[in-house]
Amino acid sequence: MKYVVMIFRNTDRVWTAEDEAALRRLIRLEQELAESGELISSEGLLPPEQGRIVQLRDGQQVVTDGPFGESKEQLAGFYLIDAADDDQAQVIAGRVSAAVDDRVELRGTVI
Repeated sequence: MKYVVMIFRNTDRVWTAEDEAALRRLIRLEQELAESGELISSEGLLPPEQGRIVQLRDGQQVVTDGPFGESKEQLAGFYLIDAADDDQAQVIAGRVSAAVDDRVELRGTVI
C-alpha cells in the first residue's frame, strides 16, 4: 500500500547547523528506503513564497503568486513510500520523524 509521509517546517525559522544535520539524516534514510524497495519518491519543496495557486475561474486560468497559508508551518517535503501495511508505514514515518526531530504526517493514498 502507498503512503505519503509529509514533513513540515516553520517558515519563520532560520536554517541552522541542526537543519543541515537533519538533511543528512533524511538523505541517508532515503538511501536505506530505496535499497529496501520501500521508497517510491521523495522531494524537498521550495518555500511557499516561491509557489503559485493555479485555478480556473469562468473558464480562464488564474495564477496567483504565493505565499498563501496563514499557518507558519508549511509543507517542506515528502516521502512517497510503499509499505506492506499500516504498521510498517508507521515505522517508516517514525524514522522520518526521528530524522527531522519533529512530527510528520502520515496518510495512505486513495488507490
